[in-house]
Amino acid sequence: MAKDKPHLNMVVIGHVDHGKSTTVGRILYETGQFDAHMIEQYKKQADQLGKGTFEFAWVMDQLKEERERGLTIDVAHRRFDTPKYYFTIIDAPGHRDFVKNMITGTSQADCALLVVGAAEGVQAQTREHAFLARTLGVPQLVVAINKMDATQPPYSEERYKQVKEDAEKLLKTVGFKTDQIEFIPISSYKGDNITKPSENMPWWKGDTLLAALDKFQVPPKPTDKPLRLPVQDVYSITGVGTVPVGRVETGVLKVNDKIIFEPSHVAGEVKSIEMHHESLDRAEPGDNVGFNVRGVSKNDIRRGDVVGPVDSPPTVAKRFRAQLVVLQHPSAIAPGYTPVFHCHTAQVACTLEEIIRTVDPRSGQTKEEHPAFIKPGDVAEVIISPTRPMVIEPAKDFPPLGRFAVRDMGMTVAAGVCLEVIEKR
Repeated sequence: MAKDKPHLNMVVIGHVDHGKSTTVGRILYETGQFDAHMIEQYKKQADQLGKGTFEFAWVMDQLKEERERGLTIDVAHRRFDTPKYYFTIIDAPGHRDFVKNMITGTSQADCALLVVGAAEGVQAQTREHAFLARTLGVPQLVVAINKMDATQPPYSEERYKQVKEDAEKLLKTVGFKTDQIEFIPISSYKGDNITKPSENMPWWKGDTLLAALDKFQVPPKPTDKPLRLPVQDVYSITGVGTVPVGRVETGVLKVNDKIIFEPSHVAGEVKSIEMHHESLDRAEPGDNVGFNVRGVSKNDIRRGDVVGPVDSPPTVAKRFRAQLVVLQHPSAIAPGYTPVFHCHTAQVACTLEEIIRTVDPRSGQTKEEHPAFIKPGDVAEVIISPTRPMVIEPAKDFPPLGRFAVRDMGMTVAAGVCLEVIEKR
């Protein structure tokens, strides 16, 4: 049973046309998640729409609108097994407007697969995604250099080396240690070097893609920390009562625990816990669960609340100090700016109160004290005040509750981490 294998959440990231969905489709096909006649059927449909090489991508893009537009929009979850692990793939959209969904996916990931097209090379979005993965705390990464069949000449070792060098430079500048990252030349469309070595690349002596994925480490489960569970949804079920749903990030949730929801500031007792329609006595980090709470009504709590023990409640911040990295903005960002912060499941407008300093991302040294504004490419230490109560924790104590993305005008303008909560509510 795959349940006995360790589980990893993997996000697939990269530029819009570099073959992420095709790579995911190929992995699912090669690991037996669906059979050959499905691919034939998809191929026929793709040919009719004039999108002949898209059949693997179609396995992931099941939304009709996505098929017609040839883009991946939502975050899709699919599962596959390797000899060592069972993986849940979070397929993150590559198209610009969809970075918000990517943030949701990336913040849940234990590892990432970055897909870079060999013919196109490193692009602006490759940079943005790599950067977000790093800022949102994805600890480990494999880089697939895809479309090796499309280089000139096909399967060119020279081209692979060039793209690998560019990708290494990029990953170094965003803070990854490249000596710990594997780079694998593949062709998802042709199936080269996915599960077995490719005859088309006799020069390649390294791992296949699946062998590289099996070298990922399972992150330690922070069960020794106090419980933190961000609420994704709240249901009211007849005959059962109020059932919040969410993923345990740290600590353990047990039946009969006395818990508190912040910032709603409502306490209750856990009556039962359920995951995939099975009842549990306890839930650990990484588990997505629904749980019934005695003494709490559906109107008392909401998405964005965080559950913690009554004696160690989640921190509700009035002001916090953060490291902020500006990705893109049409103008400069100055104190008083109030965009929306996406942190765990909460979305709260927050005000930039003060810019303490700008920082050199590679050395951590101060570049400028108290600049008047910050602009794209800057890394800054800042003071933030949420416009309404919001749970955020220092990233060093509770990483998933200390990372955030900043959205404005339909785009991700910045991402960052909470360094300390200066003042609590």
